[in-house]
Amino acid sequence: MIDFRYHVVSIVAVFLALAIGIVLGSTELQGPTFNALNNTTAKLQNELDQARSQLATAQSQASQGEQYAAAVEPAVLRDLLPGQRLLIVTEPGAQAEVVSGISTAATDAGASVTGQIALQPKFFDTSDTTQDSLNQTTLDVAQAANIALTSTDSFQQQAAQVIASEILVKSSGSASTSQASTSQASTGPTSTSQASVSPSPASTSPASSDQGTNAQMMLSAYASSGFLNTTGQPATPATLVVIVTPQNAPADGAADPYDQVLVPLATELAANSSATVVAGSSAGSGPGSPIAVLRSSNVSNQVSSVDDADLVSGQTVTIQALAAMLHGGKAGSYGFTDNGATAVAPTPAPMPSASASPIASATVSTKKKAKR
Repeated sequence: MIDFRYHVVSIVAVFLALAIGIVLGSTELQGPTFNALNNTTAKLQNELDQARSQLATAQSQASQGEQYAAAVEPAVLRDLLPGQRLLIVTEPGAQAEVVSGISTAATDAGASVTGQIALQPKFFDTSDTTQDSLNQTTLDVAQAANIALTSTDSFQQQAAQVIASEILVKSSGSASTSQASTSQASTGPTSTSQASVSPSPASTSPASSDQGTNAQMMLSAYASSGFLNTTGQPATPATLVVIVTPQNAPADGAADPYDQVLVPLATELAANSSATVVAGSSAGSGPGSPIAVLRSSNVSNQVSSVDDADLVSGQTVTIQALAAMLHGGKAGSYGFTDNGATAVAPTPAPMPSASASPIASATVSTKKKAKR
């Protein structure tokens, strides 16, 4: 019969074996195994410290780059958009810092920002009830303003057509007009001096009171139905447009409604303005993002895109892209983001300086006088 003493001996034996195992194990680890683990840990810690140092250096350099870009922006953009009026259109989730940065850059370029139209999530809703409401609002506004609807792809595109036709006008100036005025200015000594200061700005037609009234009624109709919000004076007809998109692709791989609407929206705005640019943020880019979809479509031939407008440099490029198109340049894809449709260049090609031709003429004239 097993008595209590047997159980005590068994328990003592178990704990004794455990103690011996711990002692032997720890003793063994103090040898080569312990040294190997210790060396590996030290190596990983050193690599981590180096990575943290490199990250801190990169962040410091990026911060200094942003400070430099902000300091030189007014000089880089001076007189690129004199007399132009800019409208900013935002998709839900667009960063306020991007909007304010583009507004500042436009002002530095000599343009005025008429206002902002913030499209609401309801504008992108594809449910039957919401689509019926959007369609009815568009039909009412189009009938009141005597607008013939030509877009048939979607109710959103029809709404974009109505909005664009009421709040946008094309600039009466053109690249050929600016070149002609510069050429004429170089014929006389007095006008040559004036032409070397800055190119002739493209003039913009003043808005009629009827157009402003219709635009305000149209915006109020869409706003009261919950499809958009406005700030500033977006009813004042603008010549240029920047569309700010959050540039986020759905994590679950689902179809992004912003993708489906951005292309027709940009199409209608580009058709009624002198230049249109879509600006996104580099942090949220990737395959399937709105800008990636835009760049892979035919609309990329009509609308420029900038994928790093969350940076001061990207905001500067946004204004440069508007100026390039305004002066007859082609639409382009700018930035650094690899989102399935890589940007073709960091910035647009520099535009020729208006002062180059007059200065050359004056030099030739001086040499001729010297020979005589």
